[in-house]
Amino acid sequence: TNPGFVVRITQAGLDYAHQQGIAILEKELAQLNLPDISGDSRVLRVGKVRYEVSRLRLRDFHLPYSRITPISNVGLQVSISNAFAELDGDWRVKFLFVRDHGSFNLKVENVYIKITLRLGSDSTGKPTISTSECSARISKVRVLFSGKLGWLYNLFHSVIESRLRKNLEHKVCDNVAKSVHDELQTYIRTLPVTARIDDKTGIDYSLVAPPRATAQSLDADLKGEFYSLAHRSTVPFSPLPLAFPSDHDRMVYFGASSYFFNTAGIAYHKAGALVFEITEAMIPEDVGFRLDTSVFSAFIPQLEEMYPNMPMKFRLSAPTAPFLTIGPGGISFQPIVDAQAYAILPNSSLAPLFLLSLVRNVSAVINVRSGRIIGSLDVGRIRLSLKDSAVGTFQMRTMQSLMNILTSSTLLPRLNARLDEGFPLPLLDRIQLSNILVRFHQNFLLLGADVHFQPQ
Repeated sequence: TNPGFVVRITQAGLDYAHQQGIAILEKELAQLNLPDISGDSRVLRVGKVRYEVSRLRLRDFHLPYSRITPISNVGLQVSISNAFAELDGDWRVKFLFVRDHGSFNLKVENVYIKITLRLGSDSTGKPTISTSECSARISKVRVLFSGKLGWLYNLFHSVIESRLRKNLEHKVCDNVAKSVHDELQTYIRTLPVTARIDDKTGIDYSLVAPPRATAQSLDADLKGEFYSLAHRSTVPFSPLPLAFPSDHDRMVYFGASSYFFNTAGIAYHKAGALVFEITEAMIPEDVGFRLDTSVFSAFIPQLEEMYPNMPMKFRLSAPTAPFLTIGPGGISFQPIVDAQAYAILPNSSLAPLFLLSLVRNVSAVINVRSGRIIGSLDVGRIRLSLKDSAVGTFQMRTMQSLMNILTSSTLLPRLNARLDEGFPLPLLDRIQLSNILVRFHQNFLLLGADVHFQPQ
């Protein structure tokens, strides 16, 4: 299934996400709980020594050098090198009739960690992430004991260092797996599968396939489909393949296909939202005419006889959902609108006068604000035809001028006000976009942005 909407995270975006993740991992590793160590060791000229190391406390864990790499058909690999940590604890010793205790300091250096993250999706279309592989290697451990018998511990420090190294290597990977499950998995599931727009429509942003890694990016294919909340049905056409460009200047790119926008038209049409009424109260004062039969009787004489000096109303509706095209020049479409004119009788009932068919060239300007796609429409002149009339035939040229004024002064501002509210992009929690780029390609709109994560 081709996606209706694509999200691409570039290497720059992965690097930024990686910085945030490493900062969290550092805090997690600094809270490692290490088990006590005890045992017997035979020391030359001393004999059998019983030792115990307890109350191991990590002071810090630093991950100064690391990188993240997309791995095709797998996911992501995080490589950490030259990490270091420091911890302290207490020791006790017993040999023959001698007992003593003290403290020690442990420096762990040249820690190398490799983590492979597998990406997938669940049955609801939400992304999943798990640790498929983790290895930790510590090449240098230095322990220094203090106390009266510190010299004794230093005689067999290699035994202690070896056991501490193994414990640390095991605990590091345990902690990584826990951090990925508890922190990262929980966070990426904040990606919305559906986004409710208003009381009539929503957007389906579920994954149509697991995220895929390439040599330079991580791509997520989303359904990208608007739907009516009251009546969801199959869209009568399929999304076309997106020839995504190899742009890498921004951290993240969004590809919104013509399918994405055209399903919006279908959803709003099915929800009955593409119906508008124009009354005199809606006409701005500076337009300079009243919406009543006396104005229209100048070129429709029958109105003066049938409905003298009565207020009028237009009911505009789309007989079919609008269908737009996207190309390098932008977004354009030619919506067909039926305009039914009524006379409002003294008893408030409506008398149908005539039915017009309006066709108008429309282009759209698109931008992004506060994580939402916003837009505004620019329209050309209306082309009119008379579909039905209860007041006879009449001159269309003057009617065309009046309808241009009416729709431009009343309908267009209402549509642009709605488009200015925007439609939400599929973003994780606490993500803000900046440095927005907007480009048009064949069959899709490309949005690029840099990302800022706002910690809780």
